[in-house]
Amino acid sequence: MLTLTKSDPIYAEYIRILNAELICATGCTEPIAIAYAAAKAREVLGVLPDEYSVEASGNIIKNAKSVVVPNTSGMRGIEAAAAAGIVAGNAAAELEVLSNVCESERAAIRAYRDTHAGAVIPEAGGKVFFIAVCVKSGASSARVTIEDFHTNITHIEKDGVCIYEKASPASCAAAAPQPDYSTLDVERIVAFADCVDTEDIADVLERQIVCNSAISAEGLANPWGARIGRTLLVSRSNDTCLRAMAAAAAGSDARMSGCEMPVVIVSGSGNQGMTASLPVIECAKELGADRNRLYRALAVSDLVTIHQKTSIGRLSAFCGAVSAGCGAAAGIAYLNGNGFDVIAHTIVNTLAILSGMVCDGAKPSCAAKIAMAVEAGFLGYEMYQNGKNQFLDGEGIVKKGVDNTIRTVGRMASIGMRGTDREILDIMTGSNG
Repeated sequence: MLTLTKSDPIYAEYIRILNAELICATGCTEPIAIAYAAAKAREVLGVLPDEYSVEASGNIIKNAKSVVVPNTSGMRGIEAAAAAGIVAGNAAAELEVLSNVCESERAAIRAYRDTHAGAVIPEAGGKVFFIAVCVKSGASSARVTIEDFHTNITHIEKDGVCIYEKASPASCAAAAPQPDYSTLDVERIVAFADCVDTEDIADVLERQIVCNSAISAEGLANPWGARIGRTLLVSRSNDTCLRAMAAAAAGSDARMSGCEMPVVIVSGSGNQGMTASLPVIECAKELGADRNRLYRALAVSDLVTIHQKTSIGRLSAFCGAVSAGCGAAAGIAYLNGNGFDVIAHTIVNTLAILSGMVCDGAKPSCAAKIAMAVEAGFLGYEMYQNGKNQFLDGEGIVKKGVDNTIRTVGRMASIGMRGTDREILDIMTGSNG
C-alpha cells in the first residue's frame, strides 16, 4: 500500500490543486465568465457602452444559451449575461461578479438589454473555451478576451491598442506557477487523504460544505427548476442513495434557474462541485462521521473528479456530472472505510455504466443528469461491495488499471466526441435543420 507524508512534494501539490479548483461562483460559470469579461471591458472603457458584442466558442454558447443569469430577474442567455456584467458587474469579484446586484440595478440590466442589441458571434478558430467581449462608446472601444478557463483573461485592448497580454502558459507559469495536475493518480489521491493534516484543507472544504449544503437546502425547500430533488424525495423509497441523489439534484435545480446563492465549484463547474460534495456530505450524516473523516472523503471525491476532468478538459460533449458522480462514489467508498482497491473498482464500474451521457448545455435538466450520475456511482460501489463484481479489461472502454480507464474516457470525451459536440450545438441553435 502506497503511503505519503507531509514532506512529500505530492502533498503540497494536492493542497494547491484543491485551493485552485474549489472556488466560489455565483451562477452558472459560463454565463458568469461572459459577465466577468463584460464587466472588465466596461471598466476599461470607463463609461456605459452604446453597443457590445460577444464572440464565443461553441461550448460557451451551448452552456450559456438556456440558463438563468442570477440577479437579472429571470433573464437567460448570452446577451443577458453580458448586459448584467456591463451594467452591474464587479470585475474584481471574478466568478462572483454578479453577487451584489441591488434591485435598481436589476431593472437597469433589463432596460439596457432591451435597448441595446448585443451581437453574438461564434468563434471561428475552433477553440473549446473562448470568450471575447467588445464594448463601444462613440469612437472609443475596449475588448477583453478569456481563454481556456473561466477567469483566465489573456488579452485586453483599449481603442485598438493592447494594454495587457498573457502571451503563453509558460509566461503565466513564470508569473504565478500553476498546480501540476499530471501528478494526480488514484492511488496517490487515496494515500493523500490517509495522511493529510485536515487543518491544511479544512478552510477550503468547510466552505464547500457550507455553501453547497445551503443551496441544496434551498432547492429542496422551494420550487426551483424542474424540481428534480423534491420529486425524488416524494416518489421513491427513502434511503441513503435517494437522499444523496436528491441533495445534489436540488442544488442544481436552484442554480440552473438563477438562484443567487454561491456554490463552491470543481473543475470550473458548480454542478460538478455540488455533485462531488453533496452526496458525500449526505452519507457522512447517515454514518455519523466526524468532520475530519468527512474532509478526507471530500478530498478523495474532489481530487478524483479533477483527475478525470484533467484529460477531458473544462468543456466537452461529455457530461461532467459523470466525472463528479464517479468522484462522489469514490469519496463515499472512502467514507465507509475502504481503501484503494475498492475505490479503484468503484471508479471503473461507474465509468463503464454511464460514460455515454452527453452535455447539451446548462439548463434545468442538468439536475436529472446529476441524479443519474450519483445513482450510477452508488451502483458501481455496491457492485464491488457485493461479491467483488466488476467490469473487466477489454469490456468496451474499460482498461486494466483505474488510471488507464480514466485516460481512455478522457480520450473519448476530448477527441472522440468532437463531432458529437458540433452536432449538439447545431441542434441547439437550429443549424442544418
